[in-house]
Amino acid sequence: MTAIHVAHPGAEYDVLVAGLDQALPRLAELADGQRLPLISDPRVHELYGERFASIALDEPILVPSGEAAKDWRVLENVIDRLAGLDVKRGTPIVSLGGGSVGDVAGLSASLFKRGCPVVHVPTTLLSQADSAIGGKTAIDAAGQKNLVGSFRHPLLVIADPALLDTLDERQMRSGYAEVVKYGLIDDPGFFDWCEANGGAVIAGAGTARCAAIEHCIRAKIRFVTADPEDRTGTRALLNLGHTFGHAIESLANQKLLHGEAIALGMVLAFEFSAELGLCPTEDAERVKAQLQAAGLPVTIDEVGMSGPVVFDAMKADKKSTASGPTLILCKGIGQAFVAKDVDPQRLAAFLT
Repeated sequence: MTAIHVAHPGAEYDVLVAGLDQALPRLAELADGQRLPLISDPRVHELYGERFASIALDEPILVPSGEAAKDWRVLENVIDRLAGLDVKRGTPIVSLGGGSVGDVAGLSASLFKRGCPVVHVPTTLLSQADSAIGGKTAIDAAGQKNLVGSFRHPLLVIADPALLDTLDERQMRSGYAEVVKYGLIDDPGFFDWCEANGGAVIAGAGTARCAAIEHCIRAKIRFVTADPEDRTGTRALLNLGHTFGHAIESLANQKLLHGEAIALGMVLAFEFSAELGLCPTEDAERVKAQLQAAGLPVTIDEVGMSGPVVFDAMKADKKSTASGPTLILCKGIGQAFVAKDVDPQRLAAFLT
């Protein structure tokens, strides 16, 4: 078992990279004899719910799979169920599932009785390597991705790489996009590693998958510790590709997985950086080649969209200012930076 400690203003907790059998005793200690509410989706609960039988309440709170979980009606239902189960304030709420389950569970925990602790047990590569750490919670609203949310840092995270064995290859590829992101932001050596080991991460061969998860957890913690509530711009670098990607994901209406949209978004961020003369063209080409080799979309045409439509969707991004959109651009692989007030005409022309 690997225990990675997180400590920053407002939060202190462990991320355990371990099998459930090793890690569940830690959750039982936190429960302190209580039976805990468990939020999951039907498929994940069918696969792993029994593993929590001695800790969780008999009635799970089930939410839709994928992005459909991040909805006002689902949030309302979860809170109604917590009330119906007579969950006391201070009782840890357990999230068992991917990033969307974690988002709605974390937001519910932050709101119910003005705040209950949340424990994340992520079951996708994307959530183990990225979204379960850092405390961001959100649902989609008004046609926009993650428009309504809060910060709710977890009490504990249990990342068991064996839980990924039941994922299909598309889900693994989607999660891999967020793995690659950490190399592109500020760690060119890790991007080199991904070029050599990406296939093994997706396939679960050898130790590559566990190594990637641990590396990304430590990287995410480094950014979150420096900027816990995304105020100084340091944590904003984690949004590389996300302004493009969130627009594409919203337009796709749940036909694209999050990581697929982010992969395309990162390619566009590098290509736009190259067009502006900020980034070597060969670096943009390497990024595109690596993500394409992983089976991820790398052009707008592939996902059946047009540049002008994507540009219109990007204008609704919550990071935009009156002067223009805020993007994460790059001076090269491992050299991401926050670009504020990007010229919207240059961006529109690039996408067209």
